[in-house]
Parts: sequence; C-alpha cells; structure tokens
Amino acid sequence: MAEHTLKRFDEELERLSATISEMGGLAESQLAQSLVALREHDTEAAEQVIVDDARVDALDVAVQEQTVKLLALRQPMAVDLRVILSSIKIAAALERIADYAKNTAKRTIVLAQVNAPASAVVGIDRLGRLVRTALKDVLDAFAHGDVAKAHDVWQRDEEIDQVYTGLFRELLTYMMEDPRTITACTHLLFMAKNIERAGDHVTNIAELVSFRTTGHGFDEARPKGSASLYARSNAS
Repeated sequence: MAEHTLKRFDEELERLSATISEMGGLAESQLAQSLVALREHDTEAAEQVIVDDARVDALDVAVQEQTVKLLALRQPMAVDLRVILSSIKIAAALERIADYAKNTAKRTIVLAQVNAPASAVVGIDRLGRLVRTALKDVLDAFAHGDVAKAHDVWQRDEEIDQVYTGLFRELLTYMMEDPRTITACTHLLFMAKNIERAGDHVTNIAELVSFRTTGHGFDEARPKGSASLYARSNAS
C-alpha cells in the first residue's frame, strides 16, 4: 500500500475503535441509570433509559457499516483483521448489555406499582454495581489494549455469578414464605438474570480484548459461581 493509503487505513481503524468506545460509554450509562431508577423508584429515569437505547442501536449499525467497508476495501490481514473481527463482536456484546439495561428499566416501571422486598432491591443494586464496575474496567482495557486488566475483569465474573446465585435463592425464599411477594419477586428475578447476562457479555468483551492483541483468549478454565445452582436444579 502507498503511504497515504496506509495512513487512511489507520485513521479508519481509529475511527472504528472510537465508535466502539462511544457505544461502550452509552451502554455503561444505560446500566447505571437503570440502577438509579430502581433504587429511587424513578419511573422517568427508567423511561429515559428505554428511549436512549436507540442511540446504542444506531452506533451498533455504524460499527457494522464501518467493518464491512474495511473488510471490502482494505482486505486486512493478521492484527488488523483481528481488530476488525473483534470489533463486530464487541459491538454486539455492548448492544446486548444496553438491551438488558432497557429490560431492567421496563420492569422498574412495573415494580413502582407493587411492594418489592427492600433487601432484594438492595441485592439487585449490588449485583448491578458489580457488573457496571466490570464494564467500566473492560472498556478501559479495550481503550488501552490492556490484556492484564481484561484478564482481571474475566476472573471477576465468578463473583458476579455467586452474588446472582445468592440473590436467586433469596427471592425464591420470599415467594415461598409470602405468596403476596410473588409478582414483585418474579420481576426482580428477571432483572437479576438480565444483569447477570450483561456480566457474561462483559466477560466476552474481556476475552475479545485479549484476542485483539494476542490472537487468542484466556487459556485457563474459569469456574462459574452459579454452577452449584444449576447442579442443584438438575438433581431435583
């Protein structure tokens, strides 16, 4: 490639990364605002999270358009190809995280009409804060190509799973002890699962940060903190 062509290609790669960073910032904000709406019973904040999801979707489309253009016109190889391919997957993960935040916000609006156990709401908030911190850290790892930091986020998924498992059991206990809580706790169960799944997508992004730089994810097996929950369910 001529020098000016190489410079243009580098600029396009930088623009792609900037789009993903912007998308990540919005997804993080969406998750944070959905938690604020839950804590403060703020239905207006929840409605805004739902409305703002369209901005994340638009950026996801922009990433797809940029990657298709780069693949078609530049025919990248090696590191550049990994950067482009991982960008598509990272954008998809961020779009899903924003969707889970939107779904959480929708259930917050419904919860405003019923009495939810206060301690369970605190538990949801704790789970959400863990995921939000992990998301912020993995976005920092992405911005700086920091594989070590991405690995740290990857390992933290076990703690998120453990908190989710404890919350799942707590909500089941509420429903068994007081049937009047079933409606509220069912919504909280869905919210907890949405947030836990968002955490799984954060973990996927961490693996993709490693792939961009090294060509592979993380080799060691990562224990799942919720494994005992599913084992118990399958045994029953």
